[in-house]
Amino acid sequence: MASEERKKELLEQLADGVLNYDEDKVREAANAVLAEGIDANEAVFDGLVAGMKEAGRLYEIQEYFVPELLMCADALYAGLDILRPHMKSTGEEGKPKGQVVMGVVQGDVHDIGKNLVKIMFEAAGFEVHDLGKDVPLEKFVEEQLRTDSEIVALSAMMTTTMVGMKDIIKAIKEKNPKARIMIGGAPVTDEIADRFGADGYAKDASNALKEAIDMIASLRDM
Repeated sequence: MASEERKKELLEQLADGVLNYDEDKVREAANAVLAEGIDANEAVFDGLVAGMKEAGRLYEIQEYFVPELLMCADALYAGLDILRPHMKSTGEEGKPKGQVVMGVVQGDVHDIGKNLVKIMFEAAGFEVHDLGKDVPLEKFVEEQLRTDSEIVALSAMMTTTMVGMKDIIKAIKEKNPKARIMIGGAPVTDEIADRFGADGYAKDASNALKEAIDMIASLRDM
């Protein structure tokens, strides 16, 4: 069993590898994690995802741009390919934790935030139905009904496109009152989520994952 020191070192290597888009470094550290009996879930969340969160922060302060973020995501996926088969999901064996329909609302093409959230969800063992960007309102409703996903995650980066969320939420709730809807994006606040009738609001990608896990847990308790 690896010592705490060694574990910390490997988690740092995973995070650094993602942050510096060094896929080889990530693969090497991920294989070492498995060889030395370190928990794969910890490696994903405290290593890979931690690196991706830092990349997201650098993007927000404009030190990183879209090409860097995409390369960071490639490095994260390189590690995920190795670690995911060894992750313990909190769902029943082999079953996804839950299903999520996600997309950026119509008129909006800013999808970096949504892509980060998607990575987190996939890493955590959710099945993600990604509708992409500039998604027409009725498409969210259709996809939720088709997949019977527990969660619909809507993203908007502009105030003008954000207002469309209200109609999507209303339409989904009418068709399927059990579905939980989470919204996020720069102009979104807690207050807006309440006003639009959303079940949750995520100010960033890791926050979105926590909200989703809480929502699924509350649905299962019902």
